[in-house]
Amino acid sequence: MCLLKVCARIRTGLADGLGDTAMHGGVALDIIVETDREEDGRWIAEVPSLPGVLAYGNSPDHAVMVAKALALRVLADRLDHGEDVPELSGLFAVAA
Repeated sequence: MCLLKVCARIRTGLADGLGDTAMHGGVALDIIVETDREEDGRWIAEVPSLPGVLAYGNSPDHAVMVAKALALRVLADRLDHGEDVPELSGLFAVAA
């Protein structure tokens, strides 16, 4: 099993991946994605901190891309249902 560390740069507005997030007013969200190759040749990527987030791909990059998209959907679904999402705790600030 090889480990890949994937860092999604998220800003209020667009996620543009520009340089240092502190300079652009953004927040870095680190999501660990583990990859492994199945016996049939497919690649699987999993986010251990988010149960159920795993995806298959025909390459490690493809599997990681699909897992990242699924992880963001799971976090958004939790927000939609009023669940606590500690992974996003520093992302939003409510103005008084």
